[in-house]
Amino acid sequence: MTTIASEVKRRRTFAIISHPDAGKTTLTEKLLLFGGAIRLAGTVKGRKSKKFATSDWMELEKQRGISVTSSAMQFSYNDYKVNILDTPGHQDFSEDTYRTLLAADSAVMLIDAAKGVEAQTVKLFEVCSLRGLPVFTFINKLDRFGKDPLELLEEIEKVLGIRSYPMNWPVGMNYDFKGVYDRHRNRLEFFDKQDTQSRKTMSVNEALEQNLITDFHHQTLLSDLELLEIAGDEYDEDQVLQGQLTPVFFGSALNNFGVQTFLEEYLAIAPAPRAYISKSGPVDPVESPFSGFVFKIQANMNPAHRDRIAFLRVCSGKFAKGLSVYHIPTGKTIKLAQPQQFFAQERDVIEEAYPGDIVGVFDPGIFSIGDTVCTRGDIEYSKPPQFAPECFARLVNRDTGKYKQFHKGLHQLIEEGTIQLFKTVGGAEELIVGAVGQLQFDVFSYRLREEYGAQVAFEPIPYQMARWVRSGDRPLDVKKLQVLGVKTAYDSNDQPVVLLEAEYVLRWLQEKNPQVRFLATSCEETFLGIS
Repeated sequence: MTTIASEVKRRRTFAIISHPDAGKTTLTEKLLLFGGAIRLAGTVKGRKSKKFATSDWMELEKQRGISVTSSAMQFSYNDYKVNILDTPGHQDFSEDTYRTLLAADSAVMLIDAAKGVEAQTVKLFEVCSLRGLPVFTFINKLDRFGKDPLELLEEIEKVLGIRSYPMNWPVGMNYDFKGVYDRHRNRLEFFDKQDTQSRKTMSVNEALEQNLITDFHHQTLLSDLELLEIAGDEYDEDQVLQGQLTPVFFGSALNNFGVQTFLEEYLAIAPAPRAYISKSGPVDPVESPFSGFVFKIQANMNPAHRDRIAFLRVCSGKFAKGLSVYHIPTGKTIKLAQPQQFFAQERDVIEEAYPGDIVGVFDPGIFSIGDTVCTRGDIEYSKPPQFAPECFARLVNRDTGKYKQFHKGLHQLIEEGTIQLFKTVGGAEELIVGAVGQLQFDVFSYRLREEYGAQVAFEPIPYQMARWVRSGDRPLDVKKLQVLGVKTAYDSNDQPVVLLEAEYVLRWLQEKNPQVRFLATSCEETFLGIS
């Protein structure tokens, strides 16, 4: 087996998706703890004690106790190389999560046992489904009051439309939670809230003899297992890898329970990096030359140096420090010097990387999200689309003396995908910004002020939706679409857009312009697929 093949085989790259407050950052840190990447997991709730989530590096994240930007971290466990892509759970930052999912080979879906499948989880699962990603489910907070496990499984199947197979099963629930029964190994993993550092496993009979569970717990478990055998789905690894069946695990990330078992099962089942589909077909990760794509750009991760980092997903071949590659959008040859791997804000210069790895490369201003780089110029991956924003405002520079700082910050943050920029046509040009949620405006304003020294104001405007417009191969004069309730504009890539005051205005436009397509995303190409 070649070096590349063996390195690919031992890699697992996944993103964690969830609704806010399901415990995603806590789960991430416990996984890092088991991998030896950190010695003590911080907690998002522990702001008073100055302990912050390892994956939350931005000062605003620490102030608010939320994740607002994706982080990439790598650790080793049992000879596996694990790449975790921790994503913002807050719905206002869902577009950052969408792009991050393009760089993952699988996803871990975290569900709060008390709340079940929530709205943001549904949206993110749909993206995973579009890409055919295998999804592994961790139902969290089993030690607290929550829904019945069978009800949770039914909710996953009805709301998300994916069948489920519980890999373990709760013994007791809520404040009577005793642990989980491993269906494949026929053993009980006992929950001890006083000792969250060790893993106690035993047979059910041993648990009964030691009075760790009662006859009632035992009989309820036997009844539940019988029901699962009769009415539940059979375990099928092929269906798991095709994204048609989700393995379900129960546990408590905060109490360190079930996390290590989940990690070991995940590593054994989850796929190694597979072939990404380029515009010319699948790209084999082992046999093809080096290729990768930029899925994230982050400016000022190190405020002292004001650097700008492009996050690159390695798709095929071997990446080496100082590698010269083609930058497909410009046709230029560039040298990727000082490549880095990240652990939230911390970084280390690396010598090599393999498919599945996430590499940070210095960006002098040449990279955009979705750009392909490769050592042979016949590979190009489709760029991810932008999604139609739902919040809009007119952007005003409050300090005209900071013109250069304002435009530099605006340009760099737009390229990061923090918000979207629209320049109006007809009359005086206006700068209109759009975002998926209002909180993105707060982050944009904060970063302009803290990182670039520019002060901005947001003036309210009546628009509620945006649509990109297409009209076949013929040029489209967007000015003709500007009527009452419509503002015509171009996005930062000079693509025509209409901003609309209401849904009925869109319907009217569609009726009057049947030759024009009004799109909710910036391109009609599909997401980067895997085969």
